[in-house]
Amino acid sequence: MIIDEKDIEKIEKIIRDRKVANEKFILKNSKVYKTFRDLNNQAFQTGSLTQMQKELIALGISVVINCESCMQHHIEKALKAGATEGQIIEALEVAIEMGVDLQQSQVDLH
Repeated sequence: MIIDEKDIEKIEKIIRDRKVANEKFILKNSKVYKTFRDLNNQAFQTGSLTQMQKELIALGISVVINCESCMQHHIEKALKAGATEGQIIEALEVAIEMGVDLQQSQVDLH
């Protein structure tokens, strides 16, 4: 995988934008945002699945729903949780297949 300067700039912008949005919710003392953060923290705690496995699942969902900032976030979190580049690539491949399968299943051939 080759990442060029344009890709790096895009990723950095996504990170900055996510931080700005999060800070705005925190400064506004949003109860809904706090509830969302609490839910997020609970959902990603290690249980029967490790945090890494949960991040890889979230990455796959991010691909299927086409959320670039989510993809960036979950790749970063998966790496921090111990995922290898190979595991991330495989999670992305499964997500791509699922997205294609979803699109094919919605095609009306008649």
